[in-house]
Amino acid sequence: MSIPERPTRILAVDDEAQIRRALQSILGSRGYVLSLATTAEEALLKAIDEPPDLVVLDLMLPDRSGIEVCRELRTWMTAPILILSVRSAEADKIKALDEGADDYLTKPFSAGELLARIRALLRRAAALTSPPPVVVAGELEIDIARRRVSLAGAEVALTPTEFDILAFLARNANLVVTQKMILEHVWGPEWVEDAQTLRVHVSHLRKKIEPSPAGPRYIVTEPGVGFRLSVPESAETSLP
Repeated sequence: MSIPERPTRILAVDDEAQIRRALQSILGSRGYVLSLATTAEEALLKAIDEPPDLVVLDLMLPDRSGIEVCRELRTWMTAPILILSVRSAEADKIKALDEGADDYLTKPFSAGELLARIRALLRRAAALTSPPPVVVAGELEIDIARRRVSLAGAEVALTPTEFDILAFLARNANLVVTQKMILEHVWGPEWVEDAQTLRVHVSHLRKKIEPSPAGPRYIVTEPGVGFRLSVPESAETSLP
């Protein structure tokens, strides 16, 4: 007996009720399972709880921009993102594509073109969306999608910068990451020579997660090169 194929899940993010109704009618009638969100925060939570196979995303949302949502999703999600926006300027399209969107469709749109673009994106997708990435190293657990870190079951309060450093190391677990790579990823290319800033933040981070900051177990220094997040080979990881 064959296992029935799971229906394709689409997350549609738009604060206009008329657009949401149109998407529900167009996509629902074609057998897609549609999840709707009206704000950026709602979209991110739904994407984490029920990872979609494709995201249809408006750029103008009431709490945060669609560009920010796209950027956040791309830190862990591989599913295609289709921007659906009233903005038609070339600069808007370039910005969205640069931040991780896979396609861009302007409003108003036809049902036929929307469906054709969705089919094309799904065909090109190499695999279904990965679960939200979690890296576990001993008692340290890093939930990259939810931006949460816990130690021995207790949540650890990190600053946004501290978390970004730790998440970058986690996504490259057991690999040596140079100081320049971290600085460019977290602060931007203009900071690549500011090794002292990085060392200060890593020191603060170690005080929060290391049993013995003077003899770090998790964030290991590679002299003259950078840092490495040490994760036992048997540790549970879920990465995109």
